[in-house]
Amino acid sequence: MLAIAALCIAPFVAAVLVYFNWQPQGGANYGDLIPAHPLIDPPLRLLDQRPFKLSALRGKWVLLQLDRADCAAACRAKLYDMRQVRLAQGREMERVERVWLILDDAPLDTLLMREYDGTRMLRAGGSPIVAEFPPAGAARDHIYLIDPHGNLMMRFPQNADPRKMYKDLARLLRASRIG
Repeated sequence: MLAIAALCIAPFVAAVLVYFNWQPQGGANYGDLIPAHPLIDPPLRLLDQRPFKLSALRGKWVLLQLDRADCAAACRAKLYDMRQVRLAQGREMERVERVWLILDDAPLDTLLMREYDGTRMLRAGGSPIVAEFPPAGAARDHIYLIDPHGNLMMRFPQNADPRKMYKDLARLLRASRIG
């Protein structure tokens, strides 16, 4: 009788011990999860000076980078990675937008604009939205992910691996029916 009772109670005791004493080491995601918070929505400017608000992209997942207009090699690499990660999503790529927040008013290289056609290039010089991004490292070093509700929720590391970014985004798109 005691053996039967011990056999029934053992899984419960094991579950309680594991729950309180074992912490998993690391998560399944590559990007750093940021405590999700809605971004403020100040007016930004398109390259032709028309106003634009990020809230116009609600309902889509947004890959976003911040950088200056001169766009050095690291900036170009981020633009390339964002384009490739979006394209790799296949039929789900329509759920993803790419945004480059340009931090100054310097002119852009025409070849660069043509090469990354489809990326929304927005002027954010002097905009308070820049302060919304986490201060760990320079905001210009990362690619950020905004969810379809307009919440900043993930940051990919500097010189991110596009294959791992793809996996994170694919997992989110598969799990989410919004956006």
